[in-house]
Amino acid sequence: MMKRYKLEMKEGNNALLKEIEKQANEYFSGKRRAFDLPLDQHGTSFEKNVWNALTTIPYGETRSYGEMAAQLGKPGAARAVGRANGMNYIAVIIPCHRVIDANGELHGYGGGLWRKKWLLEHEGAIPKPMFA
Repeated sequence: MMKRYKLEMKEGNNALLKEIEKQANEYFSGKRRAFDLPLDQHGTSFEKNVWNALTTIPYGETRSYGEMAAQLGKPGAARAVGRANGMNYIAVIIPCHRVIDANGELHGYGGGLWRKKWLLEHEGAIPKPMFA
C-alpha cells in the first residue's frame, strides 16, 4: 500500500510516531475512520476552532465552508474558514479535505485537488469514477 500511494515511513523508536504510522495505515487500508492522536497545532483561536470543528465532520461526509462558518457561530465567515483550512498542516488527521464549496465543487487543498478528490473517493463521500 505504501508504494501504491508513494508514501514512505521510516522506522523509529518514538511511541507517538509508531501510533501515527499505525493509524495512518489503518486509515489508508479502510479500517479507520477517525484519528485518535494528541494534537498541538499552533494557530489563532479562530483557526483552532475551525480545526476542532473539522474533526466533527463524519467520515464519508462533507460540509461547505459556509456550513462550517455557521457551525462556529460566524455566518458569513466562509472565506475565513477556507483560510484556516489552508493553515492546517496536518491534513487527513484534521480532515480539511471534507470541506467543499457550497455548490459541491472541490476547491482549495494544499495537497492538490487531485489528492482531495482521492481522499473523498476513498471515504465514499463522492463516487469513484467507473473508468479510470
